[in-house]
Amino acid sequence: MTRKTDHPAGTVHTLDLEIERLKDNPLGDPHVRRVDVWTPAGHDGAGLPLLVDLAGYTGSGLSHTNWKNFGENVPERLDRLVGSGAMKPAVVAFPDGFTRLGGNQYVNSAALGPWADVICEDVVPGVESVFGCGGDGRRAVFGKSSGGFGAMHHAMTRPDIWAAAACHSGDMGFELCYAKDFPAALRAIARHGSIKAFMDKFEENPKPSGSDIHVLMTLAMAASYDPCPDGGYLGIRLPVDPHTCERIAERWNNWLAFDPLVMVEEKAEALKSLKALFIDCGDVDQYDLVYGARRLHRRLDQLGVTHRYEEFPDDHSGIDYRMDVSLPYLVEALG
Repeated sequence: MTRKTDHPAGTVHTLDLEIERLKDNPLGDPHVRRVDVWTPAGHDGAGLPLLVDLAGYTGSGLSHTNWKNFGENVPERLDRLVGSGAMKPAVVAFPDGFTRLGGNQYVNSAALGPWADVICEDVVPGVESVFGCGGDGRRAVFGKSSGGFGAMHHAMTRPDIWAAAACHSGDMGFELCYAKDFPAALRAIARHGSIKAFMDKFEENPKPSGSDIHVLMTLAMAASYDPCPDGGYLGIRLPVDPHTCERIAERWNNWLAFDPLVMVEEKAEALKSLKALFIDCGDVDQYDLVYGARRLHRRLDQLGVTHRYEEFPDDHSGIDYRMDVSLPYLVEALG
């Protein structure tokens, strides 16, 4: 890392967790997973709250601890926040959740693997047992984009684990952010002849195009929200007719069941149990996520769910600076 300030540097530790539930997963991804863990300067982590960072699509917790040009990586950001007194000390874990399909939504999937359980039942206990941090009522999950979706999903489904959550520009409003990508995915698959042929070509390509990565993202979403482990290459099936792009209601409804805008109708009580819930989005988000965020904010207000909602003048990219707002807020709430 390159020091960007004069604040004392914390320590980035490395854990390699052998995760039994990821053994023999359908994608052939490794079951030994690295988790980087930051502790504040002069502190071993014992007794501090635990924050877990869920990286966005194509990312990994390891990319958040790596050197960064023209700015801070997350440990350097934490050094500054804690060193300046803007944030109380905490332990922050950065798990590697990268998969063969380019990313992770941190849900349990028969195709990608039981990633919600991996985070809650393997990563959290693994970190806490080594550093003596966290514990009931003293854990928060945060992330951006797919990681922001993951943070919302975990806040709604595992309030027994998480006491606070922050969602930066998280996936929600699936009709707006995903459905428009189906035609391009179908064209790409048709050009190659099948999902398997697309994947074979993608994995052989030393420099995948941005458009192909976007198609891969659609396939990753399909494997997350509507896996087909007994049919379809790598358990992937799209929720549309391959010839007409018409929605297949049963398939698409499986996707929508994961949309935070749908889930909130049954999970409001879980969100009410949190000590803090932070949601933000750029007002010109190029994936149209701000419209879903506004809808969720409105519905949370109607349901009486206490939360902090903010919009900021930016798009979806390069918004790590928003952690300057969310992380101190989470740690303060955890006490």
